[in-house]
Amino acid sequence: MTKLIYKIVPEPLWREAQTAGVFLGAPVDLADGYIHFSTAEQARETAAKHFVGQDNLLLVAVDEDKLGSALKYEVSRGGALFPHLFAPLELGAVVWVKPLPLGADGVHVFPDLPA
Repeated sequence: MTKLIYKIVPEPLWREAQTAGVFLGAPVDLADGYIHFSTAEQARETAAKHFVGQDNLLLVAVDEDKLGSALKYEVSRGGALFPHLFAPLELGAVVWVKPLPLGADGVHVFPDLPA
């Protein structure tokens, strides 16, 4: 069974990655030296904490098994383990990409997320 992890990405940045054939990361990822991901359980909180009010976002689902040893789970907020990728994201590891729209209440509307 495929275990998915998730990345919230502004659509223009993701379109650049598609053109390049690889996702190098958002500015925060480049500054930190790794690509930040969330588990299904963490994704909504990540959106609320780091993307509040932002529109034109995409939710990218990635097969963690295709990331190899460059993927590490590290302690982050609240002591939770978050997936961090210490390499560029090869687009072959992407399972799907879906819009992450804002609802009328200003909260992002997520699709059903399999863990």
